[in-house]
Amino acid sequence: MFTLLRWMSRASALLTMGGLCLAGCRPEEPAPPPSPTTTDARGDWEDMGRYATCGLSTSGAACGDFESFDLAGCDRASLGGLPRDGVFTLVYRIDAPLPRIDPDAFRVSADGSLDSYQGMTPTQRRVDAESFFLSSVRSTQRDSLVGCRAEGNRLYGCFVSCRGGRPSVSGTFLAEKWERRAGEAEASGLRLESESFVDQGMPVDVYVTQGHAYVVSVPDGGEGGGLTVFDVSDKRAPVLKKTIALPTDNYWNGVWSKGNALYVASASSGVIVFDISKPEEPRLLRSYPGGRIDVHTVFVEGDRLYAMSPGPQPQTLIFDIGTPTAPVLRGMYAEPGATTNAQVGYPHDALAYEGRLYINHWSGGYLIVDVGDPEQPRKLSTYTYPYATSHANAVGRFGERLIAFEGGENWGAHLRVLDVTEPTNPHRIGEYELGPSASIHNMVLKGERLYIAHYQHGVRVLDVSEPEKPREVGYFNTYRETDEGRGGSFYDGAIGMRVPGDGYLYVIDTARGLLILPEG
Repeated sequence: MFTLLRWMSRASALLTMGGLCLAGCRPEEPAPPPSPTTTDARGDWEDMGRYATCGLSTSGAACGDFESFDLAGCDRASLGGLPRDGVFTLVYRIDAPLPRIDPDAFRVSADGSLDSYQGMTPTQRRVDAESFFLSSVRSTQRDSLVGCRAEGNRLYGCFVSCRGGRPSVSGTFLAEKWERRAGEAEASGLRLESESFVDQGMPVDVYVTQGHAYVVSVPDGGEGGGLTVFDVSDKRAPVLKKTIALPTDNYWNGVWSKGNALYVASASSGVIVFDISKPEEPRLLRSYPGGRIDVHTVFVEGDRLYAMSPGPQPQTLIFDIGTPTAPVLRGMYAEPGATTNAQVGYPHDALAYEGRLYINHWSGGYLIVDVGDPEQPRKLSTYTYPYATSHANAVGRFGERLIAFEGGENWGAHLRVLDVTEPTNPHRIGEYELGPSASIHNMVLKGERLYIAHYQHGVRVLDVSEPEKPREVGYFNTYRETDEGRGGSFYDGAIGMRVPGDGYLYVIDTARGLLILPEG
């Protein structure tokens, strides 16, 4: 049900699997002295307490039924004013000694025909003038939410996740109906050149080289996933050239290239390398480093390939790609404690720049690591903040200063601008945010322009010539409520992006596929 809970469950499983020794097993060495940590007082989310007065009842009703909630203190009459059509994103506040949060989404329609909760049609529904209730069942799990009060486009209520007929997790939530930002049209400063649907699961990332766009996908509803190749010589009319899918290995979340090698991040087999000497016909070579390993994202700088692996041991692998089609593992960086403590996080994404690796280490924050010697990476500092979900970043030089742009991926997550000129003392100098209910996913820095894939807020272009004051200079709203599948996830909309320097933006939208836009 909940992203956070899936990660916690997964982390627990990883602990039982043990670490994978990839860079040569060495004797245990004394731990290095701790690197400096900067903790930003401003988090991505502020705990204001429970969102609603409802809770679980003691009536004896079956777990997850409407009657299993105690709504005695609720303003049920206000529910009649809540919009009955549209997509809502939401944040769960999980009842626990230390409050936890996790995002989600649902979709409702006046007649129930388009309703979606947990990515499926609810098995029970009660939406009327004084009730708002959705419940979905998958195998032995049942997830239910109920409204307690409404204020305009916002709904406050309670939820429960049941396993084996008993509550496993419960708490309160805040949901907000998605609407295009006030005063915005479809686009400003950008225009759509072409749109190509991807018929292989849910598309998530793209890399453009040799006149071709290589789109990777993850399974959608347990089906699909893989690689889709488009000839984009004519930006107005891309041509589908090839689709590739493997029987049991299709959760492909990231993609990069160097020369005639294409690197695909696989959740099952690490980095899959394809030969693209014939760009329209990728030829699978082999996977690296071998064995079962989850690689979530990849990044190339010069003769280095970095592969960010959540498990079985959270670590960033460092490959030499002097021969692009034959990577050689040179080293790895593993954050101390990541294998045994889920709060340390895992490497989600990273960017290398001038001998340093900037790792988005999820709940552990933003790490700066010296990778001058790939066999002995050395952490220089950590930048973190309450409720961190450090997810993506971009780094560049602005005069004498080295500036990093860091974004999380959760309810309330937004862009932070950091001065990292002194790598042991990163500090925030600016911010950019569009509200708590839609998150950033990816970003690309080109000169003094920062391009952001901002999920339901589409593509955002920022002038960052004055890094302290990012200024929006263009946007394209990729998100359309009418697209099939909308509302099935908080992570919905503009997700992947490349700006390869040919004058165009290549954007992946989870529903619409590959969108090509002139840079403007």
